[in-house]
Amino acid sequence: MSRTWNFYAGPATLPLAALERAKNEIPDWEGTGMSVMETSHRSKEYDAVHYGAMDLMAELLELDDDHQVLFLQGGASTQFAMLPMNFIPPGGSADYVNTGTWSAKALKEAKIIANGREAASSEGDGFTRIPPLGEWNLDPSAAYVHITSNNTIKGTQYHDFPDLGDTPLVADMSSDILWRPFDANAFSLIYAGAQKNIGPSGVTVVIIRKSWIEQANDNVPTMLSYSTHSAKDSLFNTPPTFAIYMVRNVLEWVKEQGGLDAMERRNRAKGDLLYGVMSELPDFYRCPVEPASRSYMNVVWRLPSEELEKKFVAEALAAGMCGLKGHRSVGGCRASIYNAMEMEGVEYLAEFMRKFARENG
Repeated sequence: MSRTWNFYAGPATLPLAALERAKNEIPDWEGTGMSVMETSHRSKEYDAVHYGAMDLMAELLELDDDHQVLFLQGGASTQFAMLPMNFIPPGGSADYVNTGTWSAKALKEAKIIANGREAASSEGDGFTRIPPLGEWNLDPSAAYVHITSNNTIKGTQYHDFPDLGDTPLVADMSSDILWRPFDANAFSLIYAGAQKNIGPSGVTVVIIRKSWIEQANDNVPTMLSYSTHSAKDSLFNTPPTFAIYMVRNVLEWVKEQGGLDAMERRNRAKGDLLYGVMSELPDFYRCPVEPASRSYMNVVWRLPSEELEKKFVAEALAAGMCGLKGHRSVGGCRASIYNAMEMEGVEYLAEFMRKFARENG
């Protein structure tokens, strides 16, 4: 079997061990004579997967007793609306830090549901940096402050999280959750579509402070209420069982690799290698992101012309690398190097970049 080096931004590459485990277990999972996809979500066999995945997430993030792991559907985009529905009180508002496409979409939904304020933005700089806390114009009465920890399209990332005191901090961590250790307990809510760094599409992980749920609005549709899913451990209705099973497999792989400390070491090495190539060849490869804000999950760069960018992507595909075309809204090139991307794949890309520059510079 020949595996393509998959640099897509999402759905993205998964650990081979997690895929092979699923391959082996699909015909006969845990001796049941059927796959996990065919098993009732009310069965004790599925319970082991469901609660096992929750426990692994809590263990890896060192969550305290006041934080709960939920598995929800609708992707991170549903969270854009679900969050303000639940936590912006009548007449209240929430603050949003706008660092690109996804945070802008979250703010747009908040404005539809209630009142979302743009407390800070890097739009004036082309979203090429994360605005420091000193630039934020925060409302002291805000229901919460929302950030997007990593920006897949623009290639920026928070490397430090703000201390907001008693104001609840919320983060969309769809594209970088579990990439390194951090204090998850400092957040009132974290949400992450699984399909970038922790599993396949179809499930969204939500980590929520239980004491904050007690303050949530009551007049929310049943399926859009965090209270509904919290009370039933994400089993109020049929959850995306196979996606959760795959998340469980990936989390076990993360733990076996050495946990989040190991993830950070490998992720920093991968990112430093690609940014290093750009430093070696500054007249050919240009990263538009300010160095202090550069992402270790989504590395973006431009070449001297769009024609060369198209040629680079085409030749990379022929060489066994897919997903290197930049997002359609910005162009250029992008390598998504999430946890599951092996160092070997990034080394292969780095050597290809050097060779392409020699031949086309």
